[in-house]
Amino acid sequence: MGTVTIGVSIAVPEPHGSELQQLRAGFGDAAAHGIPTHVTLLPPTEIDEAALPAVEAHLAEVAAAGRAFPMRLSGTGTFRPLSPVVFVQVVAGAEACSLLQQQVRDPAGPAARELQFPYHPHVTVAHGIDEAAMDRAFEELAGYEAEWPCTGFGLYEQGADGVWRKLREFPFGGSVVPPQAGRVERGSVPTR
Repeated sequence: MGTVTIGVSIAVPEPHGSELQQLRAGFGDAAAHGIPTHVTLLPPTEIDEAALPAVEAHLAEVAAAGRAFPMRLSGTGTFRPLSPVVFVQVVAGAEACSLLQQQVRDPAGPAARELQFPYHPHVTVAHGIDEAAMDRAFEELAGYEAEWPCTGFGLYEQGADGVWRKLREFPFGGSVVPPQAGRVERGSVPTR
């Protein structure tokens, strides 16, 4: 067995997820179609493939203790000049996201990880593109609004092709998603 690159995130539901993904692609972000629209809880992290079951068990425990909370996106922000990113802001649910990401990255758990920057929940809409396109993304989405109830999070794996695919969903409150409904076999391509 080798290593795999995983991430944990809250998916932005439809129709908002596809809408933001299309806008991201329209700004010239080549990675847009390989990254489902999300709020990160665990950034890309390389782990030993044999550790996946322990990570899944840990995430199931975190989700079982969680409760649904309102999420609301509004307006834009940027991490420039530190990082070439424009994002849509999380204006409701940010505190819950912060708590969740701490639990996911628990130093005693299998997904322990230090962050390069302080945690700031957001939805990336432009990354690493030219400055004019970054400015355009910032301006065009300044009035963006979306809201939904966050009811869980997902575990994703980055394939050799650079595309992120959901491995499993973790609903809050201890509900168990049957493997056939909540788990995508590794290496398969989800349908759109």
